[in-house]
Amino acid sequence: MVTVVTKLVHYLHLSRRSGQYTMNHDHSKKIPDGASFDRSGSQDSLDELSMDDYWKELENIHETRGNNHEERVALVVKEPDEGELEEEWLKEAGLSNLFGESSGDSLESMVFLSTLTRTQKAAVEKRVETVTQTMRKRNKQHQIPDVRDIFRLQNDSKGKVCDGSEPSAVRTSENKNETHDGTKGPKFSLGTDEPKSLLEDMPSSDTDINLEISFAEQAANLKDSSVGKMYKGGGGDTLLPNFRLPKDKTGTTKIGDLAPQDMKKVYSLALIELTALYDILGTEFKQQKAVKIKTKDSGLFGVPLSLLLEQDQKKIPGTKIPLIFQKLIAQIEETTLETEGLLRIPGVATRVKGLCQELEAKFYEGTFNWENVKQHDAASLLKLFIRELPQPLLTVEYLKAFQDVQNLPTKKQQLQALNLLVILLPEANRDTLKVLLEFLQRVIDHRDKNKMTLKNVAMVMAPNLFTFHGFASKTIEQSEFVMAAGTANVMRFMIQYQKLLWTIPKFIVNQVRKQNTESQKKEKKDKAMKKLLKKMAYDREKHEKQEKTPNDTDVPQGVIRVQAPHLSKVSMAIQLTEELKAGDIVARFLNQKSGNVQTLKKEEVFLYEIGGNIGERCLDDDTYMKDLYQLNPNAEWVIKPKQC
Repeated sequence: MVTVVTKLVHYLHLSRRSGQYTMNHDHSKKIPDGASFDRSGSQDSLDELSMDDYWKELENIHETRGNNHEERVALVVKEPDEGELEEEWLKEAGLSNLFGESSGDSLESMVFLSTLTRTQKAAVEKRVETVTQTMRKRNKQHQIPDVRDIFRLQNDSKGKVCDGSEPSAVRTSENKNETHDGTKGPKFSLGTDEPKSLLEDMPSSDTDINLEISFAEQAANLKDSSVGKMYKGGGGDTLLPNFRLPKDKTGTTKIGDLAPQDMKKVYSLALIELTALYDILGTEFKQQKAVKIKTKDSGLFGVPLSLLLEQDQKKIPGTKIPLIFQKLIAQIEETTLETEGLLRIPGVATRVKGLCQELEAKFYEGTFNWENVKQHDAASLLKLFIRELPQPLLTVEYLKAFQDVQNLPTKKQQLQALNLLVILLPEANRDTLKVLLEFLQRVIDHRDKNKMTLKNVAMVMAPNLFTFHGFASKTIEQSEFVMAAGTANVMRFMIQYQKLLWTIPKFIVNQVRKQNTESQKKEKKDKAMKKLLKKMAYDREKHEKQEKTPNDTDVPQGVIRVQAPHLSKVSMAIQLTEELKAGDIVARFLNQKSGNVQTLKKEEVFLYEIGGNIGERCLDDDTYMKDLYQLNPNAEWVIKPKQC
């Protein structure tokens, strides 16, 4: 197979006119490593020259694998049985109690479901219906709920869902028992006879990323409209749009700003939202499932990320990025990022192999001599580290979903899908990916010298992230040709828009707030019932008094009490004004020149929103406090260092 691929990559080129891959048998010239091409043109398109970078990188990868005679254990992707995929999806979404033996205990799920948008509900309904039908076929003996019963309370509700649109327009028709794909079952329709959604009333440009409205809701509204066709087209033949996030007065929420209990809710909502978006756009979304295999339990290359971090944290507590990964990037940057062909020109294969073996033996001992590592060798080792991971950096579960982003009709929808996929990655994978993308951007920043533009870097790095050696499936090998330009486009999207990708959409944060509010209401009802049964009015009054916060008793209207236990000024009453921002409050505390304040810098401490309808949220400096206070009046406000 390696021999065939090595030959093919010299001849296979992207025919931009036909949009298909063709074989050019007259093309026999190889591109010398040191060739000086003009790679810094203004057009950021995927032309033949940049495609050559992809094929050469792919050839280098296959040659490296061919020279490595160590036997690799292929990662087996299990083909799910009927309904198994949907069962796993519901578990991942935190909705496993909608089916099976625990289906009766679903109060928590009902709170969760009550916050979903219409398209999110449709995605859940579709999976629940599939599982229900599968269970009936298997003659399971436990309770099998009807999908219509699960959503009856939500669909009957007259309230509005948290994305600003009307209650679920997804209705199950009892008279029509064929779905849009021709299979038997309830028909799910989005409905077109509803009042205009909030989306239609909001002014925006094609380059504005609306984080206040569900992405799937936006897609449903724009699907058949002329607005949606205006910026349709996901190919790589044009400049990437200058997408931006309109300013949100209540603050932008980044991954890492929320407490773990709220991030768990974010994960579930992101999975449902991504599925709903793919459903609306007619793209199949299937999570792959890897069978557990035996992997290395020590070393550097070919070790699972989680195990590698466990090793590293014994040396440096709190480490979130593998030490070898950090060191390789530092080694590349130590020379200069202006080296022409950086990342594109490979290191000497035999030398790279020897360095790899030496690193395995000496890295943790601290005896490895980094002076012997040339820059191109370090770059090859960095790419080798990514490729040798037992499971891909983008994970087995979501690698195909990342690849399929290229099939979405518009660039904006591709970006929205990538945003949700990044949220779904495990923390270790996401943190490592972030460091990689930041490094790649720094390489691109020196493109005038190193001749590595965004498209060139994307072409070189795409095979390393998307052609994963571990899959025991020919389809992955074949996709190296079928999806070459597409995965390179996804790669450059991730590099270009990385700052946007680590943002948690506001509509998801608002759904988390609503879930927390509903859960608190339920808890209060339970507490009230216990008090009523005990008939202890004195205890009830005492409990209510304890529940009152300083905001209720000590602080007048329009004023918040801010705590700062790590600073010399530990508490301050702050008058809210229209223009007061979170950064202004932090600055006031830091201006108090006493105690240990001198040891803390402004970039090290942040104002936090704690409690009320959110667990804990780190605020960006541009958050308008009066607007946020109106959104969460019961929160406490604390200044403290951010936990890295």
